[in-house]
Amino acid sequence: MTDQSSNQMWGGRFAAGPDAIMEAINASIGFDQRMAAQDIAGSRAHAAMLAATGVITDSDAQAIREGLLTVLSEIQNGEFQFSTALEDIHMNVEARLKEVIGEPAGRLHTGRSRNDQVATDFKLWVRDQFDAAESGLLALIRALLAQAEAGADWVMPGFTHLQTAQPVTWGHHMMAYVEMFGRDLSRVRDARARMNESPLGAAALAGTSFPIDRQMTAEALGFDRPAANSLDAVSDRDFALEFLSTASICAVHLSRFAEELVIWSSAQFRFVTLSDRFSTGSSIMPQKKNPDAAELIRAKVGRIYGANTALMMVMKGLPLAYSKDMQEDKEQVFDAADNWMLALAAMEGMVKDMTANRESLAAAAGSGFSTATDLADWLVRVLGLPFRDAHHVTGSLVAMAESKGCDLPDLTLEDMQSVHADITDNVYSVLTVENSVNSRQSYGGTAPDQVRAQVKRWKALV
Repeated sequence: MTDQSSNQMWGGRFAAGPDAIMEAINASIGFDQRMAAQDIAGSRAHAAMLAATGVITDSDAQAIREGLLTVLSEIQNGEFQFSTALEDIHMNVEARLKEVIGEPAGRLHTGRSRNDQVATDFKLWVRDQFDAAESGLLALIRALLAQAEAGADWVMPGFTHLQTAQPVTWGHHMMAYVEMFGRDLSRVRDARARMNESPLGAAALAGTSFPIDRQMTAEALGFDRPAANSLDAVSDRDFALEFLSTASICAVHLSRFAEELVIWSSAQFRFVTLSDRFSTGSSIMPQKKNPDAAELIRAKVGRIYGANTALMMVMKGLPLAYSKDMQEDKEQVFDAADNWMLALAAMEGMVKDMTANRESLAAAAGSGFSTATDLADWLVRVLGLPFRDAHHVTGSLVAMAESKGCDLPDLTLEDMQSVHADITDNVYSVLTVENSVNSRQSYGGTAPDQVRAQVKRWKALV
């Protein structure tokens, strides 16, 4: 096959055949320029260390550090011309540094490789995203705590299988999400602590013969310690995988909550009213108020989890140490990070702005025989029935109420005694939803006092 036919097979997008194709597949500057600030921070720390250990002169190090700040300023001001021919952010910065300061720029790469350089840059970038996720989760948890505290004693239906189960409180339901997002917060902090080892100075894979001080660069960049094995340091992308897996679990939680907000804001439920800031209208139906922000959050889990799966597949068959496959690690992480941060911010905004409709919640709380379990518990506690017998009696009373078209509290004492003769009028004390939720005083239960205790505990934590 001729070069010309090969070019036709690849398409007209490439001007010069294999060289252009190789440049296009090899270059990462189109996306890794996002790590410019991290790359320059790492280079400044490395230059300072080279001077401190006598590998380069103080004057060269000073020129390098000042030149790097000039390059960073150009990038931040949109004045920098990125080149795909220079492949990546590292070579783009280094080439421009040489133009700015001349010969000293060539000494910057002493004692390091692009392998440890990219690992360091990427770790610094992911660490910044963990910090942003922590801030986003804290803000969301605080918004949920405000909702829980305001509605600690507002009754609403609790569901299993999306069928009415038992009455709970609005505060209790909000606190369930506090616990969920609290676990996410714990995972973020745990993963960040584990990843905080510096790859810088591992060089290509074997370390370096120069007398570098890896502890110095680690401390300068805010790492707890240098990575202990040079092979592992340049091969490791666990920190990116943990970031994506943590993001994926959190995205599932965000999606579950978004689904409830979609349901609750519908005309059939009317449990909550979402603010106009996080809703849209219909182009044809003027009455519509669509929970688009919640729906989009619900969809984000696909992109985030997809990124997690993609990077798993990239890493699964790679031998030590560095392989070019690992260039495919960043786009997935960048996209997932953008969407995770956006979803966290949107959910926090919705929670802060939404209004729980107390009357609708209360009206629904008693529907569907929601206090049937309270009746069964009363039969066990007061009459001493085995729970299975109490369950059967309660089921018969529910069937009777259904046939009469009423709820359990509407049955007469005579109705109840026709099923079990020992039932007394004391039974009505447990059949209101308010008494039901107030009775759930076990630790972690839905009783308002328990909810307020959990709110107080969490407010002290966040």
